Amino acid sequence: MRKKLVVTFMMILLAFVGLSYRLFAITRDDGERYKKQILSQQRYDGTTIPYKRGSILDANGNILASSEKVYNVILDSVAVLEKEEYLEPTLNALQSEFGLDTGKIRNYIAENGETSRYYVLAKRLEYEQIEGFVALQSEEESLVKGVWFEDEYKRTYPGGTLACDVIGFTTTDNVGSYGLEEYYNDVLSGTAGREYGYLNNDSNLERTTIAPEDGNSIVSTIDINIQSIVEKYLKKHDEEYRDNAHEGNGANNIGCIIMDVNSGEVLAMAGYPVFDLNDVRNTEALKGMRLLDAEGKKTEPAEYINDENLSALKNDDAAMYQNLNALWKNFCINDTYEPGSVSKPFTVAAGIESGSITGNESYNCEGSLTVVSGDKPIKCHNTWGDGNLTVAQGIERSCNVNMMYIAQAMGAGTFAKFQHIFNLGLKTNIDLAGEARTAGLIYEADKMRAAELATCSFGQGYNCTMIQMIAGFCSLINGGYYYEPHMVKKIISPSGATVQNIEPRLLKQTISESTSAKVREMCNLVVSGEKGTGKTARPAGYMIGGKTGTAETLPRGNREYVVSFLGYAPVDNPEIAIYVVVDRPNVPGNIMDDAKFATRIVRNILTEVLPYKGIFMTEELSDKEIEELEALRIEIMTPPVSGDGENPDGEEDGDGGEGTGEGEGTGNGEGNGGSEGDEAGGGDTEGGKEGDAEGGTSPTPTREVWKDFPIDPATGYAVDPESGAFVDPVTGAVLGGSYEDGVSSPTPSGEGGEDGEGAVPSASPAA
Repeated sequence: MRKKLVVTFMMILLAFVGLSYRLFAITRDDGERYKKQILSQQRYDGTTIPYKRGSILDANGNILASSEKVYNVILDSVAVLEKEEYLEPTLNALQSEFGLDTGKIRNYIAENGETSRYYVLAKRLEYEQIEGFVALQSEEESLVKGVWFEDEYKRTYPGGTLACDVIGFTTTDNVGSYGLEEYYNDVLSGTAGREYGYLNNDSNLERTTIAPEDGNSIVSTIDINIQSIVEKYLKKHDEEYRDNAHEGNGANNIGCIIMDVNSGEVLAMAGYPVFDLNDVRNTEALKGMRLLDAEGKKTEPAEYINDENLSALKNDDAAMYQNLNALWKNFCINDTYEPGSVSKPFTVAAGIESGSITGNESYNCEGSLTVVSGDKPIKCHNTWGDGNLTVAQGIERSCNVNMMYIAQAMGAGTFAKFQHIFNLGLKTNIDLAGEARTAGLIYEADKMRAAELATCSFGQGYNCTMIQMIAGFCSLINGGYYYEPHMVKKIISPSGATVQNIEPRLLKQTISESTSAKVREMCNLVVSGEKGTGKTARPAGYMIGGKTGTAETLPRGNREYVVSFLGYAPVDNPEIAIYVVVDRPNVPGNIMDDAKFATRIVRNILTEVLPYKGIFMTEELSDKEIEELEALRIEIMTPPVSGDGENPDGEEDGDGGEGTGEGEGTGNGEGNGGSEGDEAGGGDTEGGKEGDAEGGTSPTPTREVWKDFPIDPATGYAVDPESGAFVDPVTGAVLGGSYEDGVSSPTPSGEGGEDGEGAVPSASPAA
């Protein structure tokens, strides 16, 4: 028995020695590797520290978008159950301070209390909402335990709807969508920090903290004061015309851009309808918009969003997304349309610059022009004819025939070349998300036949965006210098240091300074001339220049129009350009082809913007205008008088008299020619019987038979006794006419849908 015990003991001893040696060998040879493996299997304790997204500021330093710290309420069930007396006081505090359901929390703790250390009870609370609980938890001998607060940042927009199309918004995961938020997402985003730790060899928790890096901020070119003025008058138009000819907004879309002509800086950019950046999914903002189906197509017959179909829309996620996307996108850079007669200064500039014309020519307008032998003639705005017109008078009166003759003198090759020079068909590369491609929406020279050349000369048959037109137009009036339009002028660090100055970028010279001067003189007549189509755009106390536009939408003959005004101020030394587009105004009688729906908006905006910019008034004020300025609390900005009592510029004031009466009669109209020899019509009409300006030159009339037509007292339009059609009493342009002959002017094939990726919209305007 003793021998057996000794043998057993020796075997155990030898085994122990062998195991000890083996453990020593493992530690000696592979100890470090196993140590790392064991540590890697231990439970790490770590949290993410959020970064603060950079702010978006206006040009004067006002905050357009910022990030504010908010707090998530986190429950540590293990800590609550450390002592029995912690549970009830903690639940009572959660209920009293946050209104949380204690029954639900109690059940969670019962099921997960021994293991759960992270359970979100509430999200994104302001500090004012948590400070009461913090006070309870901080009291001496407090029994409120196991609740802590996780930092987070919430994006806020102090202006609500202000500049919503420009700013864009962020998703719940802090990623920018639309506008500046999306385009500058990488600049505005920072890097999240991290606090983490693990148990060391002594079972003590060691922590390491990597601090977050906040995002940079951007200073935009937007002036919040000018932006507010613009949005006020877009809203005013909507309020005036909402639920008029049909239920819905005052127009399908309205857009306005104000740009510094000598830098490309965008001072204001706005559209209507708008949405609240702090509540982007609020479907109330959709009311009044044209209803889209699940594929993003407009419903036919036309249907507008109201309480009834909005309820149905909420049950269709795909259709709801399409309609919200239509609300969120930026009309000024995203939608494409045929520009109409605002393109006529481009045609004239190309003709003069190429040497095809001198600008001193005269052309006879008989109301139409046959450009292809055997085909129907393409009509002018005035089917009775304007007679013999100079090029300047053609711009003043917006004569289609005049433009067609100029285009014939150039030829398709030169015309197409200058469209590219003016950047039509090319992106402007403005620093905003969502700019449309239009490369497939203009004609190349080899595909532009005589009819296409003729209609493109006055803005029909090709598509553009608002930002393309105003950027190109600025080069027409500033001496020929094309600046890349931009929205941001500075990037600054979280500490306020300048990271990058974004200087104006001069891309090219489109025309010579002499050609630019001639174009300005012609565009001045549009507002100041006796037969100018833009009289009602003139703001109180100022003279401006520009061009009106009217474009019939597809299908031709639908009597639906896009009207616009593209102008600049002051007239003698342009500083800013303004472009207003009203897409299918919701007006009485559905007579949309009247440019005063755009010019009135321009007038109201500039009446406030020009004094704000410190630009001196040059025109004598009427009593009515003085009352208007007093009501707006606008100071009358008269220039200082020089020693000899003359205007410091050495020029006489008073081009244009008092031709600003809104609604008192109508002004000149412009029509829309058809391609392939089809007929077209339309009216670039403008209010203002009263106050013909000095300085305009009168064309030689031919058959002004409309002068004897009776006036309809409800609309102020003349009425053709034979057809019953409304006629502009000044120029004879037929308004809202029926075009049974049809206008099926082809447009180049598009590259996508109406969401702005360059396609011809389903209701694309014609010129």
